[in-house]
Amino acid sequence: MSMQQGGTPRSRPHPRPPATPAQALSAMDHLIAASMFGRQEMAQRLNLNVTDLTCFGFVLEAGDTLLTAGDLAERAHVTTGAVTGILNRLERAGYVTRRPDPTDRRRVRIAAQPAAVTRVLALYEPYYARLTELFAEYTPAEVAVLHDWFTRTGELMSEYREELRSQRPA
Repeated sequence: MSMQQGGTPRSRPHPRPPATPAQALSAMDHLIAASMFGRQEMAQRLNLNVTDLTCFGFVLEAGDTLLTAGDLAERAHVTTGAVTGILNRLERAGYVTRRPDPTDRRRVRIAAQPAAVTRVLALYEPYYARLTELFAEYTPAEVAVLHDWFTRTGELMSEYREELRSQRPA
């Protein structure tokens, strides 16, 4: 259901027909493909590669709690050496600055550059507004199910990726 101003539900514009797990998996595969191509397009428009854009997203998500390079490496599932290259590129492109950690001068914290935040938000806000409108067509209980599914699926993918990394390639 959508919400009108004031939070009162209105009828759904799109009925949800039943779906099998196979149909849901197929729809998920199509969503992932569209997301990958969309992320690539957005990264190109920002003169970044997808990995660097994703890492910048982690920096933005952290907000005022500035990440360390190690934090970023952990979130991106890359080595600290790889994250150094990512940070070098993001810094050269004007997306981040490195600041000394106030509690440990051996570490640095990663801060987003305000002009870069403005550029990224200009690109993402129209898309996120449309997603927000789409979420408004669901009840709070349905959004809770979606949130749970996204969260658990993300965890499952991370676990599976770690399994794959621990195996030798065929």
